[in-house]
Parts: sequence; C-alpha cells; structure tokens
Amino acid sequence: MFEPTGTYAPATTRYDTMLYKRCGASGLKLPAISLGFWRNFGDITPYDQMKALVLTAFDHGITHFDLANNYGPEPGAAEKNAGRLIRQYLAAHRDELVISTKAGYEMWSGPYGDWGSRKYLLASLDQSLERLGLDYVDIFYHHRPDPETPLEETMGALAQAVASGKALYVGLSNYDGPQLERAATILDELHVPFIINQNKYNIFDRTVERNGLKDTAKHLGKGLITFCPLAQGLLTDRYLNGIPADSRVAHDPRFLHADDVTRVHGQIMALNEIAKQRGQTLAEMSLAWLLHDDAVTSVLAGASKPQQIIDNIGALKNTDFSDEELKAIDEISMQ
Repeated sequence: MFEPTGTYAPATTRYDTMLYKRCGASGLKLPAISLGFWRNFGDITPYDQMKALVLTAFDHGITHFDLANNYGPEPGAAEKNAGRLIRQYLAAHRDELVISTKAGYEMWSGPYGDWGSRKYLLASLDQSLERLGLDYVDIFYHHRPDPETPLEETMGALAQAVASGKALYVGLSNYDGPQLERAATILDELHVPFIINQNKYNIFDRTVERNGLKDTAKHLGKGLITFCPLAQGLLTDRYLNGIPADSRVAHDPRFLHADDVTRVHGQIMALNEIAKQRGQTLAEMSLAWLLHDDAVTSVLAGASKPQQIIDNIGALKNTDFSDEELKAIDEISMQ
C-alpha cells in the first residue's frame, strides 16, 4: 500500500532535540509539539506547501499528525492529502508516525453522518482509513459528546475500532471532567486502551481547569493534548500593533473577530512583556506555559509556513516558570 513515489531522506538528527512525553499512564509517547491538520491541509492549500510543512515537522522530530474526518476544506480533504503525503514520502517511516483521526461532527447528509452512534463512528473510521490509505490509525477519537446516544454505545464503538485492528488506541475530545470519568469507567470495563483527551486550552481559555477535565485526566492517568494553544493567533506577535491587512481576522472572521483582538489587546501587550523578559516570543512562552504543566502531554499546533513549525519547537528551550511569572500570567489573563 505504501509505495513511495517521491524522493525524501529524513534528517538523521530528527530525534536529537524533540521532547517526547508519555501519554498518561500508557506506553505511548507523543512529541511535545504535534502537527494539526485542521485548516491548512485542505484542497485550497498548494500541495507543495503541505509537503513542506509535513517534511519539516518530521525532520524536527514531530511524529504525531492529528486529523479528523471533517478537516478540510472540504470535509475529508485533509485526510486525503495526508494519505497522499504519507504514501509519497513517509511510507518507509509509518512505524515512526502516530496518526490520529476523529469522528463526531457532521460528515455526510442524513441521520447517520453525525454525533456518536455506533453506525456513524465505525462507518466514518472506515472512510477515514480509505482516504488516508492506511490499515489502521494509531488513535481514534470521539470528537464530541453526544447527548442523545447512550454513552455505552459510543464507547462500545470505540472498543470495536480497537478490536478490529483499525485503531491502536482511543481518545475523547471536548469532554468535560464528569463525562470523562463516566466514559473511562466504561472503557476500562471493556479493556479498551483509552489514553488521551483532546481539548482547547491556552493562557486565555482555562475551561479545562474549571470543568474538571484536566484534574480528572491526571487522576485517571490519561494524557491531555491541547488544541488552539495560541488562541487563534492572539498569543503571538501577530496583533501586537493592531490588525494586519493580511491577517485571518481581516479576511475570515469566523473564528476570530476584530472585537476579540481589541478586547484583549492590553493583556496581549502585558503578556508580551513577560515573554520578552524570559527571552521568548509571546508564542514561544504561550506554548511553554502549556508544556510546563505535567498534565499536558503534547501541544497541538497548526502551521501555514515551515518556519512556524521551527519557531514552535523553540518553545522547548525554556519551559520552566517561576512562581512569580505564573502568578503574573494568571493575573493578566484573567482580567
């Protein structure tokens, strides 16, 4: 299945500087920085750009690529493009990769293409594997809780995914602490290797601290991988001096609006001063802030340029924070 058609020799130094953290109490380790395929691997992105991102990541020890059935645009496109890249350039290195995908949001029309039924999850996984050109994924997530499907049914579908050999591990995304605890009880009874939670977490968004997810995951020995670590670019130098004409806010305000930038601009500037005192960019400090927490296994960061990947990895140079720095960051971000 994996006959390479491109020429690529990965860097021999790719494992020299990356930090790998054990995923909860499991045997699986993830790179501290993982590559997300959410928005920059759809059909609107030039293929050579996607290739540069993936190979730059792997050359620097990023072995985990995170996808979902609906990532694009259009839905399914990210998996198709990831499959093509793996087939052409990384086929010989499949056993060095952790490939994850998810199902839980709307993927096709009708009553069977959304949420958490057994029919939807297992059909979606088959479709994902076909698009990826893989026999299995390393991690298969339920993407969001389903308030109408019995939790036993959803967790049973994850168990079947593992039993069939189509997933090695399972994960949950966007669950809170109590939901996680109930799901983990069912999965443990089914002897399913449930190892990880994927949730939004950054300096500005502390939901996982308030809803019990982070504490419960740590207590149960489950990993936590965080998405949106830079708050859609707010926690970078992108908006220090206003809203650039070529920014996402200026052209696509669906996920970040100009009012959001204005509302937290003072906090961004104050956080940037702390970062400068640490000898870091705001983005580096924001990633390091997540990774200083032993509850966090990996930080899931997207990129549109290879240099952004390299810059993100720079956060690993200093993930230690003084109590005074942590207190100041909390006081600023929670204003």
